[in-house]
Amino acid sequence: MKEKDCVFCNIFDGDIKRRFLFENENFFVIRDAKPTTPGHSLVISKKHFINTMDLPDSLGRELLEAIKYVASNLLKEGDVGGFNILQNNFSTAGQVVMHTHYHVIPRRNGDGLKPLG
Repeated sequence: MKEKDCVFCNIFDGDIKRRFLFENENFFVIRDAKPTTPGHSLVISKKHFINTMDLPDSLGRELLEAIKYVASNLLKEGDVGGFNILQNNFSTAGQVVMHTHYHVIPRRNGDGLKPLG
């Protein structure tokens, strides 16, 4: 399932230059083109699902595997002390690309970002 005008579908298909940091059967990980902090990564579904509400429950294990992989590697960097996982659903909540993706944002002391909650 691919949407021809979807940037993430085109990245996965190789129509847009890419470098995967991780890949499993249903997800791939790339660096964010406009990172909030250095190392900001995106976990993206290979199939075109609009948001979390469309993502089949059966993919939860693979999604978590991808998130944990990228977070674990970020934590190995000496100055990363934690990370946020962010996912926007629908434009009202800030979703810009209408293709399921999760942000893994590394956090460093003094990075200037406010804690979420």
